[in-house]
Amino acid sequence: MTYPDFLASQTQPEPPAGLSPLLEALWYAGRDEWHRAHAIAQDNEHDPLHNWLHAFLHRQQGDQGNAAYWYRRAGRPNFEGSLRHEWQEMAKNQLPG
Repeated sequence: MTYPDFLASQTQPEPPAGLSPLLEALWYAGRDEWHRAHAIAQDNEHDPLHNWLHAFLHRQQGDQGNAAYWYRRAGRPNFEGSLRHEWQEMAKNQLPG
């Protein structure tokens, strides 16, 4: 799947089959289905990329303190751009094109 395909899939009622857990969580986050995305992030706390997603989700929620904790766990600085830009960066990091 390419990044443009992933974006287009956001209009569908369910995520595309075969997505990695991280991409599935990003898919839900992109549709503002926070709780579903958060559950996936919590289930994968051993992975730095999921921790980045976890940070994003708490930033999206407005909980900057919790977001900072998860950015540290992910080994990343706090993101300074918009939420949309961060979501795009995470998705593009995982998808070609």
